[in-house]
Amino acid sequence: MEWTDLKISAPRIYADTVEAIATGISGGGIYIEDYADLEQQVQEIAHVDLIEQDLLDKDRNTVIVHLYLAPEENPAEIVELLNSRLIAAGVTYSLSLAGVEQEEWETAWKKYYHAMEIGNRLAICPSWEEYTGNRTVIRLDPGMAFGTGTHETTSLCLAELDQLVQGGERMLDIGTGSGILAIAALLLGAESAEGVDIDPMCVRTAGENAQLNGVEGKLKVLVGDLSDKATGTYNIITANIVAAAIISLVPHVPPLLAKGATFIASGIIDTRKDEVIEAVEAAGLSVDKIHEKNGWVALVCSKKGDC
Repeated sequence: MEWTDLKISAPRIYADTVEAIATGISGGGIYIEDYADLEQQVQEIAHVDLIEQDLLDKDRNTVIVHLYLAPEENPAEIVELLNSRLIAAGVTYSLSLAGVEQEEWETAWKKYYHAMEIGNRLAICPSWEEYTGNRTVIRLDPGMAFGTGTHETTSLCLAELDQLVQGGERMLDIGTGSGILAIAALLLGAESAEGVDIDPMCVRTAGENAQLNGVEGKLKVLVGDLSDKATGTYNIITANIVAAAIISLVPHVPPLLAKGATFIASGIIDTRKDEVIEAVEAAGLSVDKIHEKNGWVALVCSKKGDC
């Protein structure tokens, strides 16, 4: 069944106006392309930010509002109405029309996301693709518009987990987001994992992803922060968040580390690396390894004097 994709392109300063006009007219749904703060959106919403160069290269000064018209709607009438309202609002814009199958506009974003291999044992694969290798497969579906690849901060953590997890570990993932790090650890052989996030939506998503990967019985996801949710000690603690949050929480980490445990801190932009290292060492941790990739840093740490 063919729908019509009516695209309104306008300078970003008119984004709210165009969205409001399109929403008022739409009978089938709208989709907004606005890449101005893409990196921030990925960090705040997805945490593991699935983003690719194709998206990073998008025009940051233009928004495109897709207005999807059902087959029974008359595109000419909708265009006329849009023109009159956009002109009256003083918006600078352009319109274009294209036929599109309903299933196509609902899932076209999937073309950006494919299976990826990380480290020696892991592969991340979306649910709609087959993976034919012999790696441990993490099934993870990103949200629309967040690209195809794993962000550097997440891939650095996954690569370290790929080497670190030997089996039987208890793991804590602070700022769990989609749950990908906890799920990876469990699939690699960890005995149990806890994921903590202040965002209830992330906690729900992590639970759904755990079920998708068959580890829901081993992953406990909780809404809250480190101080009121973590219990006992852990063999592995990960915090793929941001530098400021790591600096704030790291004094609370050492008491949660079991003997010989590892703390992985990522989400650190390289310009704040030294600041985070200073905070980590002041908290009584040693930085054993530093991984860097495309301006992002991950620290692999242990308790000072721990053997």
